[in-house]
Amino acid sequence: MTDKEVKLAIQSAIKSFATGNLTDQAISLFKTLGYNTERQNPFTHKTFAFFKESFLDGDSRFNEEKAFAKEWKSVDLLFQLTKDEVSDQKSLFGTGKVKWDGEDKETVIETYLFFALELTKAEYTRTALAQITREINKVFPMPVMIVFKYGKNLTFSVINRRLHKKDERKDVLEKVTLIKDISTINPHRAHIEILFDLSFEELKQEHKVTNFVELHNAWQKTLDTKELNKKFLQEVSNWYFWAMEYVSFPADVEKNTSIRNATSLIRLITRIIFIWFIREKNLVPQKIFDRAEISKILKGFYQDKKSHNYYLAILQNLFFGTLNQKMGARKFAQDGGLQDNKIEYGVKTLFRYLNLFAIAEKEALNLFEDVPFLNGGLFDCLDKENDAGQVFYVDGFSRNPQKQAIVPDFLFFGEEEAYDLNDIYDTRNKSYKVKGLFNILSGYKFTITENTPVEEEIALDPELLGKVFENLLASYNPETQTTARKQTGSFYTPREIVSYMVDESLKVYLKQKMEAEAGMDAQDADVALGFLFEYNEKEHLFDEKQTDVLIKTIDNCKILDPACGSAAFPMGTLHTLAHILHKLDPNNEKWK
Repeated sequence: MTDKEVKLAIQSAIKSFATGNLTDQAISLFKTLGYNTERQNPFTHKTFAFFKESFLDGDSRFNEEKAFAKEWKSVDLLFQLTKDEVSDQKSLFGTGKVKWDGEDKETVIETYLFFALELTKAEYTRTALAQITREINKVFPMPVMIVFKYGKNLTFSVINRRLHKKDERKDVLEKVTLIKDISTINPHRAHIEILFDLSFEELKQEHKVTNFVELHNAWQKTLDTKELNKKFLQEVSNWYFWAMEYVSFPADVEKNTSIRNATSLIRLITRIIFIWFIREKNLVPQKIFDRAEISKILKGFYQDKKSHNYYLAILQNLFFGTLNQKMGARKFAQDGGLQDNKIEYGVKTLFRYLNLFAIAEKEALNLFEDVPFLNGGLFDCLDKENDAGQVFYVDGFSRNPQKQAIVPDFLFFGEEEAYDLNDIYDTRNKSYKVKGLFNILSGYKFTITENTPVEEEIALDPELLGKVFENLLASYNPETQTTARKQTGSFYTPREIVSYMVDESLKVYLKQKMEAEAGMDAQDADVALGFLFEYNEKEHLFDEKQTDVLIKTIDNCKILDPACGSAAFPMGTLHTLAHILHKLDPNNEKWK
């Protein structure tokens, strides 16, 4: 089968989950992905009670509450995958010891279990699904991959397991990785691509796996959001350099064409990616990004490579007349007219370009009717009026054609094509592909929930905004990338560094309080706080009085980030405080 045929088969297999038997549909999907599912031992009764009787045997490690056991509608063991099932060539998957992610210790893994679990509710959080995955993996000595079904969605969940540092007979459950909310009605293109990348033939071709640990590592690499981000950033960078050749922004303020277009494009990309995140919450209508729908809405849309009505009539009105204007106050500016004795010329929160719409004024306004007012600087129009009433244009939100920004329609909707970027990247004879920005964005799943060290969704999360901004900001300076960042004072800090700095800062603050108000010894406070900040499920080391002091301290804690850009530090602090507060007060009784 060709790659396209495999992807179509994956799409069909996902849709089949909407009806029919969960076990049968899950087995069918894994067969489509190229996995030998012959070693099956289905449950006689597909209930939690049967699972408990068969596997738990009084296992105190399994927490029924955390596993949401009361919400298990059905559960089944799909199949067991061993080296014999993976390949007919017995020599392909050896049983020799191999290193695990570069650790000095070595281990042997020769089997995986695959479970299907249907839950009663229509929606589940990433944390809830990760908890269930952990609880099930506590029961078995080998990795367990789970296919969840709930409502109209599927989630694939896999956990990373490393060797115990003190006892190599044991392993430690680490990060849970999820391909979350795969629609059984209309599967997202990005989910189909991810599952295709996990197909056995693709893993063998890309990662040359020869044993089970390498197969597991190939899964982890395929499901690594860093790789996902890297791929996305490369595609956006290619688009940026391609677009630079075709865009034009007003020269009222910045006279240098290259700098003017570069900074305006970076601003445009940042705005659109932000919108793509809120689009995940259905806060922006899908139809305004649909080429077929837009062709019915706008005049002169995408007629040739010079057509640029989409950016003016749709995106600028979305940015400035919608996201930067209160709901209920949105309307088109009247040409030279009066409204409440105020001339509407120069008001940058009113709609423009009614003449570009092929639909009536009321219909045009209805397109944006339910979009929220964000009241943030990102969508503030930078066209400004001086004391003499003269407007200096930066964004080009104007009815005067001489002052308008030009961003051709094909830059948003164009199909993939070859484009020479060798001079840009200082390469020779390398082939590059570019395509419309919306075609790039549509190939990825976005989530508004930021990943943590213990659970990660295979999707682009809000941290991406900082990465895109810094990467592109560094590119427009013709002399040096480092200088470009220093000139603007813009730096993006990776999540690992944010997490470390947040943890160390909070530990110092909390340690001082524990010494002064709880009478703790400095060394004891260090040890107990270090344990508290770890992502584990063990009881913390503080007594009741010390716990009360900590909760009070957290409640009174104030965090200030004077150089707040993408809010990585405040959000990192919030995540950490929520994590440790949950360990100190699981039911929020003391804090409440």
